[in-house]
Amino acid sequence: MSENKKQAAWRLKIENFVAHHWIQTGIVVLIIINALLLGMETSESIMDVYGPELYLLDHAILGIFICEIALLMLARGLNFFKDPWCVFDFVVIAIALIPASEALAVLRSLRVLRVLRLINKVQSMRKVVKGLLGSLASLGSVMGLMLIVFYVSAVISTNLFAKEFPDWFGNLGASFFTLFQIMTLESWSEGIARPVMEKFPYSWVFFLSFIMIATFTVINLFIAAIVDSFSSASHEEREENTRHLKESKLQEDEKRQQQIINEELDSIRLELQEIKSLIQKIR
Repeated sequence: MSENKKQAAWRLKIENFVAHHWIQTGIVVLIIINALLLGMETSESIMDVYGPELYLLDHAILGIFICEIALLMLARGLNFFKDPWCVFDFVVIAIALIPASEALAVLRSLRVLRVLRLINKVQSMRKVVKGLLGSLASLGSVMGLMLIVFYVSAVISTNLFAKEFPDWFGNLGASFFTLFQIMTLESWSEGIARPVMEKFPYSWVFFLSFIMIATFTVINLFIAAIVDSFSSASHEEREENTRHLKESKLQEDEKRQQQIINEELDSIRLELQEIKSLIQKIR
């Protein structure tokens, strides 16, 4: 049992060392430097002059990342793989260790994913990602609604404009793409709507209706879903902080009560010792 306690204490020391503020700050700085190095490696002129030095620095930083992952795995054991962020870090570092070859060149180019480790290291970024993930259920419903709007609009526009404008509305796929361009408001008026209106004067009703529904309504529903998720996440975080404060306050109260009880017990022991000494003197 004592051996297990020693092992747990040893693991806790390792994890506290890795999680230390200065260690994590250093890791964040190295991630940023590594991202800059990967960007510099895309420049042939820079690589011609500083290629070996950049590769050496890149490997040194990668070695530090490997040490961090190894220490965390040593401290947590199999629990390391229960944390999604730890698994993500592990996969990103594993990709960087893939040997450079033509067949694996695509995977080697994914080394830049190491920059995404900043999300795990910066608390504010983790909150943003948590909020986005929490909004996926609501966003799914909004995406379904948008898909319905797009499908209905694509069928209508294909039936109406396919003969005169086959490049834009010749089939459902072309209509989907054209409607997506209209939704983004990219050259929708001069590039698409006005030429169509020259052949179909009342087509402005279709275009304005689609923009009002798809651009102004559905996009705002996307924003509303994300904002609602962030609000819920902030509310849960405040509740959790309040719960932790209450728990810490209860623990402090229990410590105070225990201290008072111990002091009273000590005073009772002293009194008993005095009574015992008096009895012995009387005898």
